[in-house]
Order: sequence, then structure tokens, then C-alpha cells
Amino acid sequence: MSRFSESEKLENRDTGGKNCKTLVGFKCCIADESGLRRVAIPSGCKKGLELGERTNMAVSMKNLDPAFQGAGQKAYPHANTTALKTGALHHDIHYWLGKDTSQDEAGTAAIKTIELDAALGGRAVQYREVQGHETEKFLSHFKPCIIPVEGGVASGFKHTEAEEHQTRLFVCKGKHVVHVKEVPFARSSLNHEDIFILDTKSKIYQFNGSNSCIQERAKALEVVQYIKDTYHDGKCEIAAIDDGKMMADADTGEFWGFFGGFAPLPKKSASDEPKRNDAAPPKLYRVDKGERTIMEADTWTRDLLDTYYCYILDCGSEVFVWMGRNTSLDQRKAASSAVDELLNSEDRPRTHVIRVIEGFETVAFRSKFNSWPQSNNNVAVTEDGRGKVAALLKRQGINVKGLLKAETPKEEPQPHIDCTGNLQVWRVEGQEKILLSSSDLSKFYSGDCYIFQYSYAGDEKEEQLIGTWIGKLSVEEDRISAVSQATKMARFYEGSEPIQFFAIFQIFIVFKGGLSSAYKNYLAEKELPDDTYKDEALALFRVQGSGPENMQSIQVEPVASSLNSSYCYILHSGPTVFTWSGNLTTPEAQELVERQLDLIKPNAQSKLLKEGAESEQFWDLLGGKSEYPSRKLTREAESDPHLFSCTLTKGDLKVTEVYNFDQDDLMTEDIFILDCHADVYVWVGQQVDTKNKLNALSIADKFLERDYLHEKLSLQAPVYIVMEGGEPPFFTRFFSWDSSKSAMHGNSFQRKFTILKNGGAPVLDKPKRRTPVSYGGRSAAPEKSQRPRSMSSSPDRARVRGRSPAFNALAATFENANARNMSTPPPLVRKVYPKSVTPDSGKTGPRSSSIAALSSSFEKVPPARQFVLPRSNKASPEAPKPKPEPLSRQNSVDPSPKTKPEPIQEDAKENEAEDEEGLTLYPYERLKTTSTDPVSDIDTYLSSSEFREKFGISKGTFYKLPKWKQNKLKMSLHLF
Repeated sequence: MSRFSESEKLENRDTGGKNCKTLVGFKCCIADESGLRRVAIPSGCKKGLELGERTNMAVSMKNLDPAFQGAGQKAYPHANTTALKTGALHHDIHYWLGKDTSQDEAGTAAIKTIELDAALGGRAVQYREVQGHETEKFLSHFKPCIIPVEGGVASGFKHTEAEEHQTRLFVCKGKHVVHVKEVPFARSSLNHEDIFILDTKSKIYQFNGSNSCIQERAKALEVVQYIKDTYHDGKCEIAAIDDGKMMADADTGEFWGFFGGFAPLPKKSASDEPKRNDAAPPKLYRVDKGERTIMEADTWTRDLLDTYYCYILDCGSEVFVWMGRNTSLDQRKAASSAVDELLNSEDRPRTHVIRVIEGFETVAFRSKFNSWPQSNNNVAVTEDGRGKVAALLKRQGINVKGLLKAETPKEEPQPHIDCTGNLQVWRVEGQEKILLSSSDLSKFYSGDCYIFQYSYAGDEKEEQLIGTWIGKLSVEEDRISAVSQATKMARFYEGSEPIQFFAIFQIFIVFKGGLSSAYKNYLAEKELPDDTYKDEALALFRVQGSGPENMQSIQVEPVASSLNSSYCYILHSGPTVFTWSGNLTTPEAQELVERQLDLIKPNAQSKLLKEGAESEQFWDLLGGKSEYPSRKLTREAESDPHLFSCTLTKGDLKVTEVYNFDQDDLMTEDIFILDCHADVYVWVGQQVDTKNKLNALSIADKFLERDYLHEKLSLQAPVYIVMEGGEPPFFTRFFSWDSSKSAMHGNSFQRKFTILKNGGAPVLDKPKRRTPVSYGGRSAAPEKSQRPRSMSSSPDRARVRGRSPAFNALAATFENANARNMSTPPPLVRKVYPKSVTPDSGKTGPRSSSIAALSSSFEKVPPARQFVLPRSNKASPEAPKPKPEPLSRQNSVDPSPKTKPEPIQEDAKENEAEDEEGLTLYPYERLKTTSTDPVSDIDTYLSSSEFREKFGISKGTFYKLPKWKQNKLKMSLHLF
């Protein structure tokens, strides 16, 4: 940081191990390099305001340090740094001006803030904050409030002695952050519109004006809690006084007794409301050598701004200063002085001033222009900074080869949901829905729409995810029908599915064409050819996914340009089947092809081709060679979450961003949107009226259309409708979540008042939920990492991976250990929902009324058959037919704790694989596919000796091979 002039007297003050330079000359606090981690935080301050951390504490100017006394006459800069998901650092600098700060002091504070920005790399957004008119973003760093204190200027840095408690009256305003102001202790200060806090020696009273909203009352309680903890050591009573209650109870009588008895309150005067200066149209000025020149243009575009100049954008209530990247420090200081002159000349001392650097403009600034190009400045700056570091190290003789090409390792996305639940799927057919059979459960068509219902174990009750999948080629009629039949949970478009969708389906295939009548009628009306997938026709599938529990096959156009070097493909036409592996694919991806081939063409023998070694027949089927891409397809990356409070009035959506949010910001009376760019969550409070609840999806659509953050949101981004009390783990991971808070009844004020009266702990309306299950993601306990269910493990592992004990008990009843080779993990068997599936389903625990109501429309369908998904990379032991026999769905078992079932042995030892007791053995000649006397039994086996003779290895070794290797060995011996 730049040095100060001799005329600016400095004094170092200890800040818990950091040095903070307090500029006594003009009463401004700035930190040097050793103290950048705590800017403008004097001694005695708790941890929490360090750069990059959220603050969950209040700041009283008096409580922090005597230097903050007389805050009305001081200026205090505050810097906050946030590490973004991109790896870049985002800096915000706020400088706070007391109400009695002089023009010279304010100007010097602004210049010093520019110098602080230069020390941070010249990329910070700078905010000018005026006492009593602070921005919500600034106040969010000091939750729950800031309480400026008068007096103390003459004392300088001398600590004052403890004073006798004085009765004080505060007015509180704000739904998301609280503006607190001390007002004269008199009845004339009270009104019907605001919330007031009366702080007496033995009790704190909160007076709720009759016209104040519930959300403001709830937020004011956070100030009451802060005053109680700070000024009373947590030892005093609290009381809530409702305006118009007269003398209904003792607390009300005591409250009015402090004002000499009850009397009618005066109306709030118009002069109490801050005046806005938005009437005049915005003006754009260019600053050259400290002089302002107005810019004339029909429309404002990014091209108006020259990188070698500074500009002033005057929008009335707020003024922006844009500083080009190639401007000097003196130019930026001159622009700051020009803004001060503009505001002083027009008597606008309370106007917010935001200074932005080229390439780091805020959303509010960009929204003032008709067009603003999309750019990725974070990456550019990161590379630039890495280059400077590399140059410095190179001068010191250090080898920096590869430094510039280094990339931040990308975090593997996690589903954050239990993937061992039950799944049902319906295809939309007009106004009806058709339940899919087990064999078609994961097979979707691009011309159709589907409804799915996934039930999984929650913390204490059964949770559900209900949603729709919209095919790319589906017709409007089916889309409307699908949304109308499942509007309460989620909506996904083909090609934009979130990881949660693929995680619960695990295996997913998308065919071209469609089966619905509306789709067929559309083709007939438009006289378009029907290219719906047929088993014997020419088809090309792109195989993708991260593993056996997350793999997809997407049918694409059967042309060479559909290929991609980063993927594997399946091409078939009649009996001819090719599998093609790009040069950039991994062995794991190539194994996924074998798995998907078993589902698409289970009995076909494929020809494996590598990129660059294709046959003429392969290219002929694709219509000849052509260029194709090599870059892997990527879905939208999850960005840093932003929370918005939403209000829909006569079709007009208004949103307000909530900064530095936490769970307490979710008010039960409101609707909020959590925007993560890749996904959008609409949170609906319990106290929201029914009409607005039904509009939740419409609110999401309007939010996507408006794109409030100017982040190029996709109109087909996944949308989740999250109801309060049923928040899924992939939503709560963005908060420090306490499920007991959402379990409480009453409005926001009643809930927080109950918590405050109870000493800070929620009073539960039901037993506290148990510890959430592990989902293998960031929310999972680190000491209990979950292993993938398809991964090989030790032979003596008794429990099936990824299955609950109850499921093991059920499976143990049906499965015979000799029915298949135990070296192969058993396939996942899902129960279908709803409760009428099995005779014993009525013994399950009752679901909440909300869940029952939510799924009632889906419980009128006949129960589906149980289905089996291939889950392992090892083949089944049957030679001719590798598919295991599915478990019967007509039987059930009561998983009573009194019965200890035999565990399913997932990985058998080799001697167990050789055990032939109870197996039907046949000679090799009868088991061959070319045999003249083939066997008719499904479960057929070779003897161990003949198996070793033909295959050259034992059965145990064979079943430990990857499935595709097993298939190739079988095919070479005509057993597959």
C-alpha cells in the first residue's frame, strides 16, 4: 500500500496480531500490507471479518473500539474478499462516512480507498456508504446490524470507563438486513409503520407498528438478541409489544409506563422518508483532466467507454464511476474528485457512489447499457497474475516451465442425494400418463415427455422428488400436459439434465422419435418422416457418463460428423454392430460401451474399432468420412449461488438480492430463488398463499427470461420447486442447515421469538431428525467415505455395497446362494412406489400429510413389475444367457429386528466359485450356440475341469475379469 504524506499522522493499533493504521488526521482507518486480512477492524473485534469469510455478528461502533466513538464524524473503509468457484478473487471495498464527516475527510477517504484498490491489484468494486443510508450489501457483512454511537471524539484513542446503563430507543427498518438508528427516547419518535426497540436496564421491549410487516419484525428480533448479548451479557428479559394492544398484558403496561402512559401515536411525516433522485434521466460523463464532459448518444453501448478514460454514470440515487484498465492512478483520483464536486454542487451528500474497474463491472452497472458483451474476465486476470508470478520467479533463476499452463483442478460434481431409493416413470399420453414397464424404465424418446417419481430415505421420513423430463422434439400439447400433472417439484429438459437426474436413473438411454399420439399427429400434419428408433434400423449412439452408476446412451444422427474423439459410440444396422472408441477416451469409458451394448443390442456380437483404424463398412454406414469435433461436451458449470427474494404482482416479477445469506434469511411468508447458474431452485415458504404457490414455476420462468445477473441463463436450465420443510440435501448444502427450524410452526416472527425466549434453541414440533445419510458428496462425513457400489472389494465383505440392512434382509429371503456365482455383485433391485406394491407395505411408517397429498395423483396406477439393472463389471455365471433371474415381486418379508438374515455374499472366494454342489452341469458340446442338441435350461454350467480346459483359467478368475473381457472369451468359444 502506498505511504501516507508527512501531514497525515499515523498511529499503529493492534488488531489481534494484525497492524491497522488509523489515520488520525482525517479520522480514517486503513490497513497496511500486514493488516490486509483485517481492514478497518480495531482491537477487541471478534474473528469473522477477515477477507473471504462471511460475518455472523453485529458491529457496534462503540463496542469495537473507542476510536469508533463519535462515529458520526469519522470515515471507515472496509474490504471484503471472496474466493469464487472459478478460482478468482472478488474484492469489495466499502468506505463508510459518518453523518458529520467533512467534505475534505470524505474526499481523502475516497482517495485512500483507490490506493487500497491498487494494492489489491486494481480489480475491486468500491462503494461509498453514508451513515443511515448504507447499502444492503454493506450491512450484510455486519449481521445483524450496525449501531453508530454518538460522542467520544474528544477522547481520541483513550478507552472510556464503563458507564451506567442508559435507556435507549432504536428504530429498525428492513426485511433482509436491518438499518438501526437511535432516536430520541420519547413517544413522538414512535409510529405505526416501523419497529422500535426499547433497551432498559432489566428488559428489552420490541414494539411492532401495526403497519409493519412480519418479515421486518422477525429481522428486528435479531437486533434484540444482539443487544441482549452485548449490553446485558445475555441476562435480561425480552417482551414483544403489538401496536394497538392497549393495556392487554403486564409487558404492554410496563412499556407504555416508560412513556408516561398510553396515548395515540402521531402519523409518520413525509420528511422522515429519504428522497430519491431517480426522476431525472441518467447522464453519462467522460472525465478528462478532472473535467466532466457529457456524452450524447441515442443508445448506450459498451463501445462508448474508452479504456484510456474514466466515466461518470449519474443515475440519481446512485452514481457509477467507470475506470478504464489503462488509466493512471492520478486519473482515477481525479474522477473521484469530479464525482464529489458533482454531488456537492447538487446537494446530494447521501447518494451512493460505486466505482468499478474495466472488466469487473457489477450487474447493476452493466444493466444500464442496452448491450454488453459476455466475457470471462476472471480467467484472463488469473492468467495475467500467473504470468507476473512466473516472470518474477524466472528472474530469480527458478524453472517455471508449465506454470502458465497449470489449471485449477475441477471439483467432481456430486449428486447429494441417496441413490438407493425407488423409482417410477410415466410417459405422457395426452392428458393421461402411462406407467412404464421395468424393461423400459430408463428408455426415453426425444419426441415424448415423461413424469418420474423417486422416493428415497430422508433424515426421518420418506422424501420424494417428482418432476418432468421434456424431450427436445416433444410437442407443445405433451409439454403442457406433463407440467400440469407434475408442477410441484422439478422440470428438466433433454440435454440439460442435472447430475441428480442421472444419479437416480443410473442407466439412461434416449432414442430418436417418439411414441405419443400427439407427436405422431404432428409428423402427419407436417408430412415429416418418422425416424423413431427401430431395433434393426441404422442407429448411432454416443455413450457418456462417469461410471456404471451414471452412464447414458444418446442416439444421434448416423453421420460421421456426429462422432467425437472424446467419446465412445455404438453403431448398428441390422445384425452388424460396431463399437467405436475415440483417441481421447479412457478404458473406463470403453467399458461403459460394453455395458450399454448389453442393453441396446444384448445378443449381438460387436466389432471393436479404434479411431484411425476404422473399416470401410463402418464409414459406408455413416455415409462417408467427414470432419468431427474432439472437445468434450460440458454442461453449464455451477457458479457461486445468489439468493433472491421474489414478489409477483400482476404478472410482474420483482426480485431483491439477499447478500451473504443464511438459512434465517428464508422467511416462511416469501418465495426465494437460489440461482446457481447451472440449476435454479425456487423455495416456497409454508405461509405463502396458495395462489403464489401455484405460480412457483411461472416465477422461475420469468426469472430465467429476465436473467437478472446477466449471466446468459439458459431458458432450459433445470428448475427445482422446493417446499419449506421438505428441502432436499442438494439444496441445503448451500446453507448451514438446521432442519429443526423448518419443523417449527407459525410465522417468521413467532418462530424467532420462540427461539429467542428459549435461549437460542428452536422448540421442536416433532422429534429432532437423525444425522443425514451420506451421499458421497461434500455433505458427507469425511471419516465415512462411501465406496461406489460397482467397485470390487474384499471377498469376505458381507454387506452389499450401497444397500441398507433392510434391503439385505429382503434380498436374503429371495436369493439362493447357489443360483448364481457369488463373485458377481447382485444387480440393484428397486421397489416400485406407491404403498400398494407388496402385502406388507402397510407396515411402513406413515408419511407426512404433505408428502401424501403431493403423491396422491400418482398412486392410482397399477403396481409395476420389479426391474433389474445390470450394476457390476463382472458377468453372470450362466454361459448361454448371462442375465440373472429377476427377483419375485409377489413376495415380501417383514424386516423385523428379531430376524437376522444371512448376508448376501457379494464377492465369493475362488474355492466358492468352484463349488458345484446343487448346479446343473452339461458338456461343452451341448452348451455351444452351434450345438445340434442344445440344452433348454436357463441355469446351465460347465464343470470346473472342462471350464478350465476350454477357458484356460478357473471360474473364480474368470468372474473377476471385466464384463467385456468375459463376453469376448465366451464369444470365442461360441458360448455367447
